[in-house]
Amino acid sequence: MKISCIITDDEPLARKGLSSYVGRIDFLELVAECGDAVSLNNALAAATVNLVFLDIEMPYISGIELLTSLANPPKIIFTTAYEKYALRGYELDVLDYLLKPISFDRFLRSANKAYEYFAERKQLSDAEPFFIKTEGRYLRLDWKDIVLIEAMENYMCIHAAGEKHLVHITMKQLLERMPSSFLQVHKSSIINMDRVTGIQGNIIELGGLQAAISRGLKDSVMEKILQNRL
Repeated sequence: MKISCIITDDEPLARKGLSSYVGRIDFLELVAECGDAVSLNNALAAATVNLVFLDIEMPYISGIELLTSLANPPKIIFTTAYEKYALRGYELDVLDYLLKPISFDRFLRSANKAYEYFAERKQLSDAEPFFIKTEGRYLRLDWKDIVLIEAMENYMCIHAAGEKHLVHITMKQLLERMPSSFLQVHKSSIINMDRVTGIQGNIIELGGLQAAISRGLKDSVMEKILQNRL
């Protein structure tokens, strides 16, 4: 299981240090580095990630101010030089609170805590079929029957067993619950890798459906899909 993450800190040396820590941990996948909360806000609009290592005191807008402005934020680990925000972090339900200077040992414990959190959620989602609310009724689905999920304004369109279902849920909420066979290939689409029938250029073929791969995700998407190629 991979945990996609973003590092956000206005200090270049702090970003460099955290990036080197992330690089040592196989289950962490660094998606972006941001120098301020505004850049992070833009990055979150472009792609969905699981986890953000977030500094608090930064130019323009603080990490806490950005976090409280997000409707569906990813899980957060605060990285700060100040103890005074610890209670606020608890109120905001962050995963952990790292005080600078951050040792690798302390960072690893925090990363393992994140792994346990996401692994538990994944285990729950893998175990059983689930229900979605669509068109005024609850419908039972199996993960294996889902081929493609596409974002449509405030809804997600789930393509499963030859049918389409509109569900009022965010992509982040779906990604947190999905089994490892599901992969985000674009900011607006998720595929079931078990249902891929072919790839041509930047288009993934899924039987009678297709999904485009975004330019920024193409290398990682191709690597994951083609793990068992000859």
